[in-house]
Amino acid sequence: MADLVSPTRSHGLVDILDRVLDKGLVIAGDIKINLANVELLTIQIRLLVCSIDKAEEIGLNWWRHDPRLTSNVAVMMSPALDDRLAHIERQLERLVGGPEVSTPTNSSPEPI
Repeated sequence: MADLVSPTRSHGLVDILDRVLDKGLVIAGDIKINLANVELLTIQIRLLVCSIDKAEEIGLNWWRHDPRLTSNVAVMMSPALDDRLAHIERQLERLVGGPEVSTPTNSSPEPI
């Protein structure tokens, strides 16, 4: 009982957070809203809190291939997207009245 009142080792927030990120923490729950025994809404909540190393260890690495989170977004642009962007830029230059951007010779842009 004395350990509960004054424990010999105190856990700070950093220690607890380090342990949670190292081991992982899963929170699962369901929220159901019923009205007159008719289910109106069901929300299933699944939350995993862990470090990146632990996530990769268990096979979760979606952030490595997400184009919004990677720094090489320009490399992933397709030639068709490049052609469409050039076509839009040419149309914009014509509307503004400035010099026309040179067109790529390998393909013809499709109308938008």
